[in-house]
Parts: sequence; structure tokens; C-alpha cells
Amino acid sequence: MSKQLRVPSRWLAGWLVGASLLGACAGPEDTVPAGDAQVAADTAEAGNISVSLSVPKAALSAREDVLISVTLRNEGSRTARLLKWHTPAEDVEEALFDVTVDGQAVAFEGPHYKRPAPGAGDYLTLAPGESLTRTVSLSSFYDLSRTGTYRVRYAAELHGGQVSAFRSNDVELWVEGRESALREASAAPGGTVSLGAVMYTKCTTTQQATALEALNAATNMANNSAAYLNGTASGTPRYTTWFGAFSSSGWNTAKTHFVAIKDALDTRPITIDCGCKKTYYAYVYPAQPYKIYVCKAFWSAPMTGTDSKGGTLIHELSHFNVVAGTDDHVYGQSGAKSLAISNPTQALGNADNHEYFAENTPFLQ
Repeated sequence: MSKQLRVPSRWLAGWLVGASLLGACAGPEDTVPAGDAQVAADTAEAGNISVSLSVPKAALSAREDVLISVTLRNEGSRTARLLKWHTPAEDVEEALFDVTVDGQAVAFEGPHYKRPAPGAGDYLTLAPGESLTRTVSLSSFYDLSRTGTYRVRYAAELHGGQVSAFRSNDVELWVEGRESALREASAAPGGTVSLGAVMYTKCTTTQQATALEALNAATNMANNSAAYLNGTASGTPRYTTWFGAFSSSGWNTAKTHFVAIKDALDTRPITIDCGCKKTYYAYVYPAQPYKIYVCKAFWSAPMTGTDSKGGTLIHELSHFNVVAGTDDHVYGQSGAKSLAISNPTQALGNADNHEYFAENTPFLQ
């Protein structure tokens, strides 16, 4: 089943509950039913959750952390079950807040993940009447470089493009601009090695070899995708399955994205960090190209095919602002196909749609 892969010369050298409610993140083998029915169930439960925000200080200097207190309360008559990804239960893993400064939207600078289907441990529960609070450091995840009046609202988004019912009040505060808390360190961390154009951090020799093969697989996928989109623009099954109803502008957008992904793989200094212990596939910080943090699910994924190692790298590269600036509106092939039908524009901005187009499994002309 395995086959010899030709390695391009570029690669040769080389997120509110107590601790008792928080289970470990589930892996691909510990999943619960997903899809439209699950999304609908989560949405119905979320509708009974009220969210209130408050701030300890209404004016902060550049030396002070911008903290937001978030309280979730179950106003319903039955226990609510919420996906942790849409809450700051363990960490902020999504753009959970709408943030503006003087009326202008503020960018989320936190990580963008590729995850397996949620497992039992990826959910938290709130009993009827139960209220739980967590304080979040807004300055750790949002661009607060501008001095001005900031307005913040909790506004998590469920997969499938459905905005959840647990929205909140607005809070307003004056913030003195400061440097991003997520800027890259000027020096590479210990344990980083460079093999040709690729740098590896916290990777064993075996992991380096596997990551190199995955980069080669991603390169083959990117080359194929770019060549395909360089052909005659039309509503082919492959295009419409992953990017929706054909339009010349949509085709050109996809083409531009894959040219940029191919360029990143061919010419940019990519770093693979193997230190992630989460059960996800991988993540990146979109404003920090071209460093990819690979996690546990990455290592057990197939090299090619659906949700593969090579496809994961395509997914993550598409997140970088300088590449395609994609988001994670939905996960999985079913969600990606549905998004392409319901919202082609959003599909063209969704990382998994790019990955599945590139993996092309099952094969589509």
C-alpha cells in the first residue's frame, strides 16, 4: 500500500468549570456522533445559557493585562452540555469574543486548530441554575496595539456557520496600545535543528523523518491542486463539491490560494514543532508564518488520503494571513460539503475545504 515518494530537492537537505468537570480531550478513537443532528442539539442546549461579562478596571495602561470576567449560567431546567472549544474552559482556542476599537474590528491572534471529531471528554456540563466564572486575558489573544475605547462581547460560533444563542452583554474599556503578547521570540528555542530549508523544534529523529515525508506529500497535493486550478475554469465535480456553485471569481480565489500554498512549500522557511500534547492534529498562529505545531492525531494519521498528514499541513498553511487567511468555520468532510452548498464564499475561506480539495479522496475529476 505504501509507495516511494519522490522528495523535492527543497526538502532533501534537510479554552468555565471546576476541575472535576473537565475531562481529558478525546482522541479520534473516543468520539461521539457528529453532524447536523449534533449541531442542532448543541444549539438547543446553548440557548439556555446566559453569559455576562465584566471588567475589573475600565482603563488600562500598556503595562497592564486586559482581563475580562466571563460568567456562564444555565437558565434552563435541564443540564446543559457544551463543547469546550466554544468556551474558555481550559484555554481560549477560538475567537470567542467580538472585539472592536473605536468601532473597528480587532483581529483574533490566537491559535487556529485542526481537530478530530469531538469526543466525550471535549464536552462540559452545567446543571440547572449552576453558574461558573472564568477570567480571560484578552490581551493574550487579540490585537490591542491601538490606543482607544474597546468594546467586547462574547460571541462564540458553532460549527456549520450557526451562531450560538449564548451571546452576552457588551463591556467597554479604554486601553493603551501595546505590543502583541504572541509575537515570536527573537531567538529560536532550545532543541531546534535545521535540515536544509526546514527547521524542527522538539522533534525526535523519527518525527523529523515523518514530518519530512508529510511535507513531501503536501507538496505533491499543492502541485496537483495548483495545476488543476490552472486548467479551464468550470463547474467540475471536484471544485463544486468543496467550493460550491461555480463562479469565475470563486475559481480564481481558490487558484490564488493554492498558488500561495505551493509557494510556501517550495520557497518559505517552514518550521515544524513537535511539542504539542493535545489530541488535535495541529495548529498555527496565522500572523506567525511559517511555524506549524503538530499534535498527537497528526502522528497516527495516514500520510495521504482523508485527514492525512500531508492534508493537515495544507490545512495549516492555508491559515497563515500571508497565504490564504482561512478560518475554521466547519470541520470534517460532511461539514465542508454542506458549507460548500450553503455558503460558497465561506467555503473558500475554510481550511478543511482546502484540505479536502487537495487530498481529493475519494477522487473527483
